[in-house]
Amino acid sequence: MDLTLTLLGAAFGGVAGALVPRAAYRFAVEPAEPWRTRCPQGHVLAGPWGGWVGLARCPSDGPAESGCRYGPGQVVAPVVSALVCGVLAAVVGSRPELAVLLLVTPFAVLLAAVDGAVHRLPDAVTLPLAATTVALLGATALLPGHGGNWLTAVAGSLALAALYGTLFLVNPAGMGLGDVKLALSVGAVLGWYGWPALLLGTFAAFGTGALFGVALLVTRRAHRRTAMAFGPFMLAGALIGVVTAS
Repeated sequence: MDLTLTLLGAAFGGVAGALVPRAAYRFAVEPAEPWRTRCPQGHVLAGPWGGWVGLARCPSDGPAESGCRYGPGQVVAPVVSALVCGVLAAVVGSRPELAVLLLVTPFAVLLAAVDGAVHRLPDAVTLPLAATTVALLGATALLPGHGGNWLTAVAGSLALAALYGTLFLVNPAGMGLGDVKLALSVGAVLGWYGWPALLLGTFAAFGTGALFGVALLVTRRAHRRTAMAFGPFMLAGALIGVVTAS
């Protein structure tokens, strides 16, 4: 394990993760509502790229004001992003696909935060993420020293999306279209490392989701009909599959 690379990966994850809460706050609305354009205190969210990029805080209005903070995961998002990026850097090492995995991790944390808050995986993130992931892995396959296969990445992306699409058609109440679209990215990353990684990551997603559901039932924080966001477990399964296969 390259300690320097691990620390650099964690540092990148922490900095990128600090930008997640603002975007998560803007995306965390019900399907019929527009993306938020103001903070809870009414400040217009301005800044780079239409105000989507920046910390989830507004400046104070005066000496007596402390300035508002908003968005889910003010501390959790940067910590999770830093930990995941550090782990990926440690297990993947200096292979070129590490850059792709580090780049997609903050977006994965963003999707997990939004799905956890409102049970929604916005198309504005899932679809560009899928296309970008497949394209970047394709470019990575042209570089020496890579540790995967682009054709299985594409096949894995389509196969996992087909699986989740079938589950959606069978039981729309238990699986959302957002999960199907997220499966395109998850399948590409897992498929890059081969079919065993794809199977492991998929089973891990359902396994961790089932364990969490049982824990909620045991602690009486939910009942059998309680809806549960599945996106975070898909992403956790992807991490397990990548770590195991690397």
